Amino acid sequence: MTINQHDQVRQHVRAAYGAVARAESGGCCAPGTGCCVPSDQSVAELLSRGIGYSAEETAAVPEGANLGLGCGNPQAIAALQPGETVLDLGSGAGFDCFLAVRQVGARGTVIGVDMTPDMVSRARANAVKGSYTNVDFRLGEIEHLPVADATVDVIMSNCVINLSPDKGQVFREAWRVLKPGGRLAISDIVTTAPLPAAMQQEVALHTACVAGAASVDELASMLADAGFTDIRIVPKDASREFIRHWAPDRGVEDFIASAAIEAIKPAN
Repeated sequence: MTINQHDQVRQHVRAAYGAVARAESGGCCAPGTGCCVPSDQSVAELLSRGIGYSAEETAAVPEGANLGLGCGNPQAIAALQPGETVLDLGSGAGFDCFLAVRQVGARGTVIGVDMTPDMVSRARANAVKGSYTNVDFRLGEIEHLPVADATVDVIMSNCVINLSPDKGQVFREAWRVLKPGGRLAISDIVTTAPLPAAMQQEVALHTACVAGAASVDELASMLADAGFTDIRIVPKDASREFIRHWAPDRGVEDFIASAAIEAIKPAN
């Protein structure tokens, strides 16, 4: 894929997420054909419960922070500790960031990075609404993080890296900003069978978190090339039940699944 093609992919994704931020509809990774996010907050909560969040978690964030996006719960594998610095790649309206604050406490810091200006603005407004003082939302691409070297303990992400046209660069940037001994805790989409060529070229399926997915072996290779060790990628077959709603009657659930992705930046 050329640099121009990379940019075109980012523009499509940015436009889809901008619509989500402005109108609570038109996004991805949710029921509907390509771009469709529930406008009813209770529906968003039910969707989040279905992918692994508890009722306590969905109730603990400011209204409008949970858009019902995602494909898993990275909090469940992050094992966050008080005082840690956490970075969320593709932070959206701030849902996972606000949950992370509860774990790292007043001594910790949470940074959210998103490439969509409207989404960053919405997340910042939600932070004010919830009186969060140790959450920082930054505008930027996950391939070019606005974060200093070796300053982060944990990187989380929820159904976002599949949208990147240069996943290897995402993992190299993750390596750069993590402290030695830092870790990844990611929920994302992986392919379980080769996607048909027509699906790979369909823009709506890319913004729907389908067409840009990579295989477990491909992701493991990218992580290893970036320098990560203790790589663990576990697809979840049960995720096919909610994935089939992303593009009804297209059979996408036969080709992709949600997965928990973990890796460590060695201490030495």
